[in-house]
Amino acid sequence: MSRIAKQPIELPQGANAKLENGALSVTGPLGSLSRRVHSDVSVSLLEDNKVKIEPAHRSISADALSGTFASHIKNMVKGVTKGYEKKLLIEGVGLRFALNGNNIKLDLGFSHPVEMAVPEGLKVVIEKNLMTITGIDKELVGEFAAKIRALKKTEPYKGKGIRYIDEVPRRKQGKKATA
Repeated sequence: MSRIAKQPIELPQGANAKLENGALSVTGPLGSLSRRVHSDVSVSLLEDNKVKIEPAHRSISADALSGTFASHIKNMVKGVTKGYEKKLLIEGVGLRFALNGNNIKLDLGFSHPVEMAVPEGLKVVIEKNLMTITGIDKELVGEFAAKIRALKKTEPYKGKGIRYIDEVPRRKQGKKATA
C-alpha cells in the first residue's frame, strides 16, 4: 500500500468533506471542489475531521490509485483553504500581456495577437510583464499556465519569451566573432 495513503488526511479548521454518490466534495472558505472516487479506492470519513483512504482490494493498481487519490484529496484541501498561484513573466521587446474582460490578449511577435479565454474558476491579474493566475483547483491553474507558456517558450540565446517566475532559462553562448 502507498505510504502516502497510510496516513489519514486531516482537514484544517473551516474545511469540511462530504461523501455521496461516489464523489468526494471538499468545502472551505475559498470554495468547494468535487472528485469522483475510483472503484479501486475506498474513502471513509472519520469522526475527528479526517479522511481515510484505503485500497478497495489487494492489487497493484488499487495500491497505486490509493496514493494518487490521497494526493488529489490533499490538493483539494489546500486549494479550498489557501488556493494556488502561478506567476508567468514575459521578456522581450514587443512582447506583452493584456486583459480584455475575460480574455487575455498576448502580443508574442506573431503577425497577429493571440487571444485566450480565462477558464471559469480562475482569476488573472496582469501587472506590466507579470501575469498572476490564481484559483482553487491545482490542475486547472497549472494547465492554464502551461498553455500560456507553451505559446512562446523562452529561447536560449536572448531569453525572450514566457517563463515561470522561478524558472531559470537555459542560456547558450551563441556565435563568437572571429577577427
